[in-house]
Amino acid sequence: MQTTYDVIVIGGSYAGMAAALQLARGRRRVLVIDGGVRRNRFASHSHGLLGQDGKSPSAIAEEAKAQLLEYPNLTWLQGLVDSAEKTGERFTVTTADNKIGNNTFTAKRLILATGVSDHLPAITGLQDRWGKTVFHCPYCHGYELDQGKLGVLAISEASFHQAMLIPDWGPTTLFTNNCFTPNAEQCAQLAARGVTIETETVSEIAGEQSIIVKLANGRLVELAGLFVASLTQPSNRIAQDLGCEIAESPIGFYIKTDELKQTSVPGVFACGDLARPMGSVTFAIGDGAQAGFATHRSLIFEGH
Repeated sequence: MQTTYDVIVIGGSYAGMAAALQLARGRRRVLVIDGGVRRNRFASHSHGLLGQDGKSPSAIAEEAKAQLLEYPNLTWLQGLVDSAEKTGERFTVTTADNKIGNNTFTAKRLILATGVSDHLPAITGLQDRWGKTVFHCPYCHGYELDQGKLGVLAISEASFHQAMLIPDWGPTTLFTNNCFTPNAEQCAQLAARGVTIETETVSEIAGEQSIIVKLANGRLVELAGLFVASLTQPSNRIAQDLGCEIAESPIGFYIKTDELKQTSVPGVFACGDLARPMGSVTFAIGDGAQAGFATHRSLIFEGH
C-alpha cells in the first residue's frame, strides 16, 4: 500500500533541509527527494553563514543531512522529480528513475526547494572560474580577496548596484562590456566610490590564482577577483507545471510567494533561491525554516 506523506520536499539542499527539519520535529511524515546538485557546488568554502564560516559547502550539507536522517519519520530519496500535479486534495509526485521501484508518491503538501540555475555571459573562460575567482556575492567571497584589485562585469543596468558595493572589498573596475552605459549621475556616484569605468569589450577571462581580463584591444587587466550578476531561472519546470505564479527581478525569474512562503497554488510552498530575487545560504536556511513552520501550520488549521 502506498504511503501518503504529510509533506514532500522537492530539493534537499539548504532550504529543503531546513524546511524538512521543522516538519520532522513536528512529527510529520516527510519525504525529501533530492537530485544532489547544490547551487554553490563550485565554491570550495562557504562564508557568511553564522557558526559555519569557512567550512566547505559539501561538509555543511552532509552534516545537516546526517542530522535529518536521525528522525525516523523522515525519508530521504536520491533522485530527480519528473512531474508533480494536484489530484483532488493530494499532490502526486513522480520521479524520473524507474529503477528505484515505486516512483510515484503522494502528499498533502508540497515544498519546492529546487533552486535556480545560473546563466553567465558567453565569454571564454568565465564559466570555468565560476565560484573560484569569479563570484556573484561579495558578502560570501569579498573578504577573502584581501582588498586586492577587483572587477565587476556588467550584464545590464543592474550591475551599477553591484559596482557601487564592491569598492568596500577592494579597488574596483567596472567593465561595461557593451551591456550598460552609466548616465552622468551614475558616473558621478561611481567616481565618488573610486570606481574606474572600462568601456572596452571583454574578449576572454584567463588566469588561475588571479583573474586576467583580456580586452578586445589586446590590453590585459589583472584582478584578485571578478564579480558578475548571473541571470537566474528555476532549475526545472515543476513550479510552472503546477501553475505557480512566476515573478521577475532585474537578474532573473523566481517563484512568487507570500510572507509565509505559500505560492499562488494552495498547498504548495516554495523556499530558498527558487523563491526570492537574490539568495545566499543564510537566506535559504531562513526561508526553509519559514516554509516548514507555515506548512506545518497549514496542516493543523486545515484539519490534517
